[in-house]
Amino acid sequence: MTDDELLLTFYGDDFTGSTDALEGLADNGVRAVLFMTPPTAEDLERFDDLDAVGVAGVSRTMTPEEMESELQPVFEALAELDAPIVHYKVCSTFDSSPEVGSIGTAIDIAQDVYDSPFVPVSQGTEVPHGRYVAFSNLFAEQGGEVYRIDRHPTMRDHPVTPMHESDLRRHLGEQTSRPIGRVDQRFLDDYEAAEAELTETIREDEIVVLDALNTDHLDTIGRLLWTRATDASGPLFAVGSSGLEHHALVSHWDETGEIDRDATYFEKREPADNIAVMSGSASEETAAQIDWANEHGFRLVSIDTERLVDPDEKSDARAAAVEEALAVLDDGESVVLYSARGPDDPAIDATRAAFEEHGTEESLESYLGRQQGIMFREILERSGVTRACVAGGDTSSHVISELDLDALEAIAPVAPGGPLCRAHSTTEFDGLELALKGGQVATRNDEFDYFGVVQQGGIDRTD
Repeated sequence: MTDDELLLTFYGDDFTGSTDALEGLADNGVRAVLFMTPPTAEDLERFDDLDAVGVAGVSRTMTPEEMESELQPVFEALAELDAPIVHYKVCSTFDSSPEVGSIGTAIDIAQDVYDSPFVPVSQGTEVPHGRYVAFSNLFAEQGGEVYRIDRHPTMRDHPVTPMHESDLRRHLGEQTSRPIGRVDQRFLDDYEAAEAELTETIREDEIVVLDALNTDHLDTIGRLLWTRATDASGPLFAVGSSGLEHHALVSHWDETGEIDRDATYFEKREPADNIAVMSGSASEETAAQIDWANEHGFRLVSIDTERLVDPDEKSDARAAAVEEALAVLDDGESVVLYSARGPDDPAIDATRAAFEEHGTEESLESYLGRQQGIMFREILERSGVTRACVAGGDTSSHVISELDLDALEAIAPVAPGGPLCRAHSTTEFDGLELALKGGQVATRNDEFDYFGVVQQGGIDRTD
């Protein structure tokens, strides 16, 4: 590749998933920037020697009609960047439905733009997330156990897009009418066998689900996709998890000399005096992390969400939380503001009932996310803290929108899928160090110490 050619462009269907892909690239010597909107030529000129460009999105929470409006202009803009592969990065648990976050709809829209020779679906990511695909069935690790996705303790009961089918061909087949085939694990131990099976499969099937049980399979997938992409007359449109960025593509690029995986852009930073955390996640994992923070010197601020959803009370509710958080930061301590403390927090049902009583058409999740974003912006502006964290996938999307950021770069490891990033902006938030974590993201330590690791500047992997 020449200096002005990109290896990859990608769109993340939520903000935390987007930074997960960004992390995989940065950790493997790929210079990548994640933009909040499709970048112009002028935007790209601000960065030297880029290998990859991403766009952070929110299509995971959209209806098919909303996705049409959102995705078509983004896909057209990414096509102008002329990278061999365009990756539609989805959650590693593939949670989606015909009504919300339809991956099939995204493929239909993309094919109108790219006319990709086929659409590979590569969902396995053994490292770092513990996701496996066997004969098209998705398995996911939680708590050291591996579950078929329709029996996964969290994903089988997901509040918006529960997974009731583990066969990705069947699941995706409910979202698109395009024919779906597979290349299964029997062929992936040998590149020539995988190549021959892929050739045979795409004679009849436009979408191809790829198994992956280990990093050797991901190596084969990376070589398959890159060979097909560089031989094609246009971009290859690929769907799947961040396993492409964390291993499959980067392993092949390292072999061909496109990158040097040892030249990481990902190193621990100095500790911060204090940090501000905004949590909209109701997961058990985040609740345990809030408990850990409370026991290790962080101070907690509970947001009065019942008052926050009342049009007559919301300004006072925001002001109360902001002032309490600023007092903590002025004392030199770190603060965690939270809307819920786990899935059984009684504030959840009480807030939903109050929200429905006021009859707002906007979803509660969207409304709370925007309100938390407004609060967090004021806290960051008035406190001048240089490092912050947002917990919750949807919350991250809304908070970042309120901060008017232009782009993010992953700079330090914290936990798989939740890196520390540097913000680029024309506002006072330029240079802000920011970590975005989904509800299930946790460090690999024995403790629930994610927020503490963010304050310490990440993990030193040379120890």
